[in-house]
Amino acid sequence: MIPSLAESANLRLTLESLSHNPADLLDRFMVLVVVNQRVDAGDGERNDNLATLAMLPEWKQQYRLEHLCWVDASSPGHELPARQGVGLARKIGLDLALLRLDYCGGDPLQVCLDADTLVQPDYLPAILAHFSGSSPGGASIPYRHRQAADPPGQRAIERYELFLRSYVLGLELAASPYAFHTVGSAMACRASAYVAAGGMNRRLAGEDFYFLQQVHKTSGVAPLTGTIVHPSPRSSQRVPFGTGRSVGDMLAEGEQRLMFYRPQVFAILGEWLECVAGSLDSGGSDLLARAGRIAPVLREFLEQAGFGGSWDGLLKQNRDPARLSAAFHGWFDAFRTMRLIHVLSDQGYPRLSPEEGVPPLLARAGYQCPEDLTGMLQVLRSVQGV
Repeated sequence: MIPSLAESANLRLTLESLSHNPADLLDRFMVLVVVNQRVDAGDGERNDNLATLAMLPEWKQQYRLEHLCWVDASSPGHELPARQGVGLARKIGLDLALLRLDYCGGDPLQVCLDADTLVQPDYLPAILAHFSGSSPGGASIPYRHRQAADPPGQRAIERYELFLRSYVLGLELAASPYAFHTVGSAMACRASAYVAAGGMNRRLAGEDFYFLQQVHKTSGVAPLTGTIVHPSPRSSQRVPFGTGRSVGDMLAEGEQRLMFYRPQVFAILGEWLECVAGSLDSGGSDLLARAGRIAPVLREFLEQAGFGGSWDGLLKQNRDPARLSAAFHGWFDAFRTMRLIHVLSDQGYPRLSPEEGVPPLLARAGYQCPEDLTGMLQVLRSVQGV
């Protein structure tokens, strides 16, 4: 499923990269492009989408994608509502696909890609191999951003990818179950997992984060291996946050626009998760007291989130320790984890440069850290299987 907004130049390359996958596997997959724009789109986006719609039949023949289909969500009367975007575009395609998948052979797959992202010839084989041997319903696919067109752009995309990877490493060191990447062009799930998660959300940005969070709660998410997808390094102002916006902000205002989390915030998170795991028979007030001994800001955060009452309710409803632990991580989910890290960063643990923040994380994980950002990124890519 590929959402496409003014991507006539990039979508062709994405489809071409898909076409290099084994023909017998391409015959088993529908490639569904949702050409979309909002009702308030400018002439540039409208004209580009018209060009995409005109070229799709030719690309279908040129790249021998027999099951290439598309949805026109851009012509007058078919556009997305104002203040909608990629989340709704993904939802339109994935929901439509549910009615057209082959359920006779088992639980079919839904794979998310972006119109500016290239894949390798082992893309489909790796996805099928993963789900044939993995019980979780969702998957996070390895990614590596492509080279930028100039040195400033390259420094910006390397810094941004390093930020993403150091965050996941920090979560892993804290033993968080949400220590996986949430990149919209690099995720997949079983159809049953999609339905169990309530389908794709309609968020303008961050739809991938919230979708995989929900898939993890209902079916689980596992890292996939055996292939790499290659998102674009370009800047963009289409969404309020994410890769394009972060790269654009750094190029316009300097690299200090993206600072990194202190290792201490992940240590506090880890202590909190360990505290709960070892105190499943404790009451909410007791856990709040222990949280205060870990960090006063942590206790304040939990009190404001209503943890005490929520925990006591979970304790009554889940007598089995395994179910209680799962219920806790359903409450203290990826979003609350991120919010805690933000609150800690704002109240006592201010962000710092990657040169200060990344080496301690790598050292704690048992890896030597180069002094330059490019070297740090290479180490983290290796650590995370890319």
